[in-house]
Amino acid sequence: MSDTPSKTLPDRLSVNPNSPYYDEALLERGIGIRFKGVEKTNVEEYCVSEGWVRLSAGKTLDRAGNPMTVKLKGPVEPYLRDAE
Repeated sequence: MSDTPSKTLPDRLSVNPNSPYYDEALLERGIGIRFKGVEKTNVEEYCVSEGWVRLSAGKTLDRAGNPMTVKLKGPVEPYLRDAE
């Protein structure tokens, strides 16, 4: 696993293009998230300073067609996948 410091990554990032925290170029590079020391692959949004992640809840959608999410609190460690 990479020891890339999270200082090169934004404090908050979202995969939703309508979010102000969306960064297409960074998402194309590949971002990995460790939440409480466990690799998570269904992260919709994260915030390192506030210590939370939003995970998609299965394949359920809200009435606008967006994935339903669950917000969990704990230590968040983002890293670049291509740096592994």
